[in-house]
Amino acid sequence: MALIDHFTLSWPKTPGTRFVGFGALLKLWRSRKALAKLDKHQLDDIAVTPEAAEREAHKPVWDVPNTWKNL
Repeated sequence: MALIDHFTLSWPKTPGTRFVGFGALLKLWRSRKALAKLDKHQLDDIAVTPEAAEREAHKPVWDVPNTWKNL
């Protein structure tokens, strides 16, 4: 039995969905970049502390939200 038989590869069902993950990562990167530019007043409007915004803005793009990990 080959080693590959012990692992399940997860590939998109259709070729068009292959880049959905990349698009989502790009949107995440852009939103974190925009979050870093918000001032305190704008952060107050969305109920985010400057410290939390700073932490989120400096996460690497591959550090995705937990809700994405089980998709």
